[in-house]
Amino acid sequence: MNSLDIARRHAFAQEIAREAGAIARRYFHSGDAIGAMEKGAHDLVTQADLEIDRFLIERLRQAFPKDGILTEESGGSAAPNLWVIDPIDGTTNFARRIPHFAVSIAFHAEGRTESGVVYNPVLDEMFVARRGFGATCNGQPIRVRPTRGVTDALIDAGYSSKRPLADYVALVGRLLESDFAFVQNGSAAIGLAQVACGRIDGYCELFLHSWDVLAGLLLVEEAGGWVSDFTAQNGLLQGSAVLAGTPAIREPLQRVLPIAIATGAPPR
Repeated sequence: MNSLDIARRHAFAQEIAREAGAIARRYFHSGDAIGAMEKGAHDLVTQADLEIDRFLIERLRQAFPKDGILTEESGGSAAPNLWVIDPIDGTTNFARRIPHFAVSIAFHAEGRTESGVVYNPVLDEMFVARRGFGATCNGQPIRVRPTRGVTDALIDAGYSSKRPLADYVALVGRLLESDFAFVQNGSAAIGLAQVACGRIDGYCELFLHSWDVLAGLLLVEEAGGWVSDFTAQNGLLQGSAVLAGTPAIREPLQRVLPIAIATGAPPR
């Protein structure tokens, strides 16, 4: 795929993310119309998730009918050119009217993520990255924070019910023993975007799906950070652990969650 084809998709992703965000915002402010349903323990889906999912699939099929689509709500399969979408990442926050959720859209072509968009519609923050072109928030360049070290670092330690609770407790214990501070805010896409724009210093989680993280991982890379090799060993379709952060904490954070690193700034 040439640069022009990627640029077209990159621009289109931003357009439909904003349109999808308008749907989410309407539901968010609509009282009891969210209609949350349980898919599993602490795993919700709302009418907004389903409507946005249908909207994005329809728009993408009209614009790029030969591209594959993989979404949280509708599934999908691998393709050389693949859209990877979470209609609402942070659905529990959304359902409780906590404005910490996002529409996440990534375009993955020939083995790597080329475009990523994470849009928080309530705060109207559009985080965008294209491989090799840097990362922005609402059009302004963003960079990871110049973290001084572990005692200066704040890590978002995401929780997944798909791994044993004891493993998460152990992960948090290792963070604290290593002198990291941590939060758990309930959206991987937003957490990674906040690493990219310098609000926090790292993100880790024991298991996530590609629709949760592909866009956010590209944001961190293009903002000067480093990320784990999420798509190794079929993570694209089956999910994987996630680790990302600023250059100064690469080695100590890898000791907390020792998984392979893909690319990004070298340790310093």
